[in-house]
Amino acid sequence: PLPPPQAVHAAAAAAPSYPRYTREEVGRHRSPEQRVWVTHGTDVFDVTDFVELHPGGPDKILLAAGGALEPFWALYAVHGEPHVLELLQQYKVGELGPDEAPPTPSAQDPFAGDPPRHPGLRVNSQKPFNAEPPAELLAESFLTPNELFFTRNHLPVPAVEPGSYRLRVEGPGGRALSLSLDELRSRFPKHEVTATLQCAGNRRAEMSRVRPVKGLPWDIGAIGTARWGGARLRDVLLHAGFPEEREGEWHVCFEGLDADPGGAPYGASIPYGRALSPAADVLLAYEMNGAQLPRDHGFPLRVVVPGVVGARSVKWLSRVAVSPAESPSHWQRNDYKGFSPCVDWDTVDYRTAPAIQELPVQSAVTQPRPGAAVPPGELTVKGYAWSGGGREVVRVDVSLDGGRTWRVARLAGERAPPGRAWAWALWELTVPVTAGSELEIVCKAVDGSYNVQPDSVAPIWNLRGVLSTAWHRVRVSVRD
Repeated sequence: PLPPPQAVHAAAAAAPSYPRYTREEVGRHRSPEQRVWVTHGTDVFDVTDFVELHPGGPDKILLAAGGALEPFWALYAVHGEPHVLELLQQYKVGELGPDEAPPTPSAQDPFAGDPPRHPGLRVNSQKPFNAEPPAELLAESFLTPNELFFTRNHLPVPAVEPGSYRLRVEGPGGRALSLSLDELRSRFPKHEVTATLQCAGNRRAEMSRVRPVKGLPWDIGAIGTARWGGARLRDVLLHAGFPEEREGEWHVCFEGLDADPGGAPYGASIPYGRALSPAADVLLAYEMNGAQLPRDHGFPLRVVVPGVVGARSVKWLSRVAVSPAESPSHWQRNDYKGFSPCVDWDTVDYRTAPAIQELPVQSAVTQPRPGAAVPPGELTVKGYAWSGGGREVVRVDVSLDGGRTWRVARLAGERAPPGRAWAWALWELTVPVTAGSELEIVCKAVDGSYNVQPDSVAPIWNLRGVLSTAWHRVRVSVRD
C-alpha cells in the first residue's frame, strides 16, 4: 500500500537541502590539504576523511579527486555493492547544477570525432591525444584494462565503418588481395597472443631532466600488456601468394587510415623475415583482451608486432605491402631512431641510424610513487619489467639505498616458450623499513641474454629522448 500523503510530505520536508556546485568548483578539491571532492551521478561528496580508510589505499581514491568516481569504480565490481553506495552517501555535501552537461566539440575541429577517454589517464597531449595510465595502476593486473592502456596517436582518430572496411594486401608484379573484416575472421584461423607494447619514448621525462629533448613527456606509463586476437600476418601473406623466404633485403610495410592534412597516412614497416616467421606471432588483430578493438587502439584492425617498438604496430590498418625498401613514411625514415649523446639537431642525419625494431630491457617502479611518505614497518615495492625480441626477464634487482646494496624481487607472469616471451613480468618485493629513513629505491632488470639496464641516463641521452632504460629511481621518506 502507498504511504499516506502526509507521510510523503513529511519525508520531503525532512530531506536535507544541498547546495549546487559546478564541475569546475568540484575540480578545485583535489588534495587532502584543500579537501577531496568527488562526484557520483549528480551528487557531490567530500571524501577527505575517508581517503586514509580506503581499502585500496589512499593513492587509488585520489586518482578520482576533483572528478567522477564512475570510471574508476567500473574497474572493480565491489563498488556496485549496496553497502558501498550507502557508505558514500554519508559524505554527500552537495549536488551538481542542472546545467552541468559536457561541452559539445566544435564541428570544425579535426579531432572532434575522437572517442571518449577514461578521465584517469594522464594526458601528455590533447590533440592528437596521447596519454598514459596512473603509474600506481600499472602493476595492479597482468593484463592492462583496455580503458587504461596507454594511447599514442599521431593524428586524429579515423571513424571506420566496419561493414565497408577493406584491407589491401599488395606486392611486386601487381599481386593484390582485398579482404573484408568478415573475410579476415572466417578465412583465417584466429590466433591469440599476450604481448606488451611499449612506446619508444617511454620514460622520456627522465632524459629531459639531463638535457632538453623533443617529444612527449612520458613518465613510466607508455607501456601496457594485452591479450590480442586476430589472424596471423603470416597466414594472410601466404594466402596472397608470397613465399616464406625471399632473397635479399625485403620489408612488409603498413599504412593506417589516419592521415595528415596533406593526405599522408601514418606508416611503418618490419623485416620480411619477421612478418613471415611462425615464431614471431605477428597479428592482424581485431580483438583486445577478449573485446572488440577500441577506437583509440586501432578499430577495426591493427598490426601487433610482439617484441618490437609500438611504433611498428600500426593502427586502423588499411594497407599491407611487400616491398624491397622499408616504409617511406616519415615515422619510419625520420623518427624513432637512436643517436649518440654528441648528436644534436644541427648535426643529426637520420639516414645514418637504423629504425628501432626490438627494444632493450626495461623496468620501472610503480609503487610507491616518487616523493611519497610511507609508514614504518613493511614496505611493498612493485613494478614491471620487459625486454624486446621475446627475451624473457630472468631477474629484477631492487635497492633501497641508491644501488649500494641489492635484493632480488619476486617475479610473476606467464611462462612462454624460449624466444617468445612477448609479455612483461610484474615484480614485487616486501622489505622492513624504519621511521626517519630516506629511501632511494632503484630497480634494474636482467633478461635471458644477460642484457641489463645502464645505471644512469646521461650516457644514453639522445635528442629524441627514446630508449630511456636507465635504472629507475624513486625517492621516498619513511615516517609515522
